[in-house]
Amino acid sequence: MNVPRIRPRLRLAAVLMSLPLLTLTACGSGDTAGTAPAGAQASPAPTDDPVAAVRKVDSVAALLPADVRKAGALRVGSSIGFPPGAYYPNGTDKAPAGQDIDLADAVAKVLGVQLERQDASFETILPALGSGKYDVGTGNFGVTSERLKTIDFVTYINDGQGFAVKKGNTALKSKITDLTQLCGLTIGTGAGTTFEATLTAQKGVCAEAGKKPYDVKVYSENAATLTALQQGRIDVIMSTINGLRYQAAQPASQTAFLGEFHRLDVGFAFKKGSPLTKAFQAAVNELIKDGTYARILKKWGTSASAIETSRINPPEHEHE
Repeated sequence: MNVPRIRPRLRLAAVLMSLPLLTLTACGSGDTAGTAPAGAQASPAPTDDPVAAVRKVDSVAALLPADVRKAGALRVGSSIGFPPGAYYPNGTDKAPAGQDIDLADAVAKVLGVQLERQDASFETILPALGSGKYDVGTGNFGVTSERLKTIDFVTYINDGQGFAVKKGNTALKSKITDLTQLCGLTIGTGAGTTFEATLTAQKGVCAEAGKKPYDVKVYSENAATLTALQQGRIDVIMSTINGLRYQAAQPASQTAFLGEFHRLDVGFAFKKGSPLTKAFQAAVNELIKDGTYARILKKWGTSASAIETSRINPPEHEHE
């Protein structure tokens, strides 16, 4: 679902090494886009490579601004932290993997450009787009009405907000359909995400219902969120649907997915008025048309989140 930080990433790597679980960072969906769900076991990435056969499509590449075509490169601020979106299966000194990594790489090949990927914390990427530090941001960024005021999006998947608890948790046993179910509990989520925004905006629902308010704890690093859940300092995690599902499917994570709360389109993020959106939209649609998109989602187990066509700045979904 950050600004490049060397020391924090070393700290994160150290935390992950001390845990049997890989925490998720999520992003996106609401993330403001995204917090990372807490962890799945750090298993090896799938070995199939649907991106290998992707070739430049001249008619799509022609949609890029002339200066970008000449430079042949784009600067990408990338939030990396949890499977299946983007994570480090072999350590932070090796290449990242995940659905978002494959999709961005495939789009770049269609456009005939190289990606200069820079690790960044989720909450720093959108502001950095406006300052010109990055040309595009990735990190499971959900499309929300608030974000659309300052950011342009090109959609590539439909994900959203969900909840998870530690296995055996008795405070919450069923799908969360209303935030009043969280009253009196402590929720952990990611900094700068749509999850944080949703929880903050709705904080008054418990008082209106005559119940004790819920407490929100915000974490900048995924490892801290998962550790807090496992140690009982938080009762529930709010993060991405796909990330939490993936996590719960890993026996070592010892978490249980409590279902979808709110679906959101997820997209590549750009500063408002960026001349890159039409080219990115055409590239995603090219990948959908030639079957590469479906193969990437199948590889990462996210086929249920497929979209039929990429859109620029679609309205936020009404809350189900």
